[in-house]
Amino acid sequence: MYELEFKPPLLRGTLLARRMRFLADVRLAGGEVVTAMCANTGSMKSCCEPGREVVISDSQNDARKVRFTWELIDMGQGWVNVNTGVPNWAVGEFVARGAIEELAGYAHARREVKYGKQGASRIDLLLSRLPWEAPARPSRTAKAATPPVREGDCYVEVKNTSMREGRHSIFPDSVTERGQKHLRELMEVVRKGARAAMFYFVGRTDTEAFRPADEIDPEYGKLLRKARKQGVEILPYRVRFTPGRIELASKLPLDF
Repeated sequence: MYELEFKPPLLRGTLLARRMRFLADVRLAGGEVVTAMCANTGSMKSCCEPGREVVISDSQNDARKVRFTWELIDMGQGWVNVNTGVPNWAVGEFVARGAIEELAGYAHARREVKYGKQGASRIDLLLSRLPWEAPARPSRTAKAATPPVREGDCYVEVKNTSMREGRHSIFPDSVTERGQKHLRELMEVVRKGARAAMFYFVGRTDTEAFRPADEIDPEYGKLLRKARKQGVEILPYRVRFTPGRIELASKLPLDF
């Protein structure tokens, strides 16, 4: 079993409403109503029901514009992760511990590395068995160089996946041109001789399989199938959340 811990203090409450996309009103156990940041740009169609129990974290920083952050919601069959800032950190930690079989065996890992057309994107996790040369220090006016794609390296894009439809976890929960671009870029990485993986961080355990949300973003579904045929690895993993802990549960089968 591979587990991680939430570090900030956590508080339980009841969701009153999500508003203006990035805010949520929560009534704490003692009756106080607070506003929490909602770090999720998606529609959250299956994990945003008022009246549900939620968990928020407390930064304990009164100088921050919104002191609290919405982390989890209980949708009746387990906690669901809603904070899209968690998956990148958690996947990096699980990879470092050798918990994800497909991504094990790499000696080096870098986060947020420039890649893609003109280095306009950043890969969530770049894994390598060989070290990288220290980049030359750019001048004040020059842009940092995009590292070349090397055979043997593995480019990992991480997507928070919270939407449920029947027995499936599905992605995306809204049209995502950015997600479409990432699939095209990962296909180009494979064409150049490196590995590429799309890791779907399924922050709920009440589903049995993964599929693209064709009914929401048909173009994304087409590109995902094309990417798979061209060698991009599709890795949907269920992650079990409890207040205070994150556990890597199991890999979901694909249903394309």
